Amino acid sequence: MNEIPGDNVQQHLYKILVIGDYAVGKTSIIKRYCTGQFSPNYKLTIGVDFAVKEIEWDKNTSVSLQLWDIAGHERFGTMTRVYYKYAIAAIIVFDLTRQTTFEAVTKWRDDINSKVVLGNQEPIPVLLLANKCDIKDANIDKEMLDNFVKEHNFIGWYPTSAQSDININEAMLFLTGKVLDVAKTNQPPKQIDNSLLNLKENEKPNNAKQQGGCC
Repeated sequence: MNEIPGDNVQQHLYKILVIGDYAVGKTSIIKRYCTGQFSPNYKLTIGVDFAVKEIEWDKNTSVSLQLWDIAGHERFGTMTRVYYKYAIAAIIVFDLTRQTTFEAVTKWRDDINSKVVLGNQEPIPVLLLANKCDIKDANIDKEMLDNFVKEHNFIGWYPTSAQSDININEAMLFLTGKVLDVAKTNQPPKQIDNSLLNLKENEKPNNAKQQGGCC
């Protein structure tokens, strides 16, 4: 947190993970939120990429969200420990039209919990997004999802669509509020494995992309 000289506005920078299986719409959600745009032809994310969203939270608070787009094929690999470092919150995305992507949600959640915690050893807050809710075949069981997020200690869930711009801003507003509440405890996120790595050149996050389906 830095205070702008000559002003009362405080600047905050927070790292948010956006994870889930491949092609669930992670890149599309980030693009829609950060730029207001949508394209059906995003390339498959390789490794990790990130974007920044600036928010004027109130007259005294400016928030920069650094959204880390973690490739779905990285699932539970050793490099995710590097990518998760210093995250204060996470979003897990699944595709409402692909049941297997929902079945993987708890594995992603367990992966987060095993690799990064807040400074007080509590889990980082995680929001669940049920994406592609505008597709005809999407099946939203609200009661089941309400129970699921309570059972697995998510902070909440939203049905979303990057294509139709449904609940993207609302979900991020909710998450930002939770992040600011966490930050008030003055417990910065830290890596569980404090011995972690000076990265070798060939281990650094790869921001390149290759042709593939929407991610």
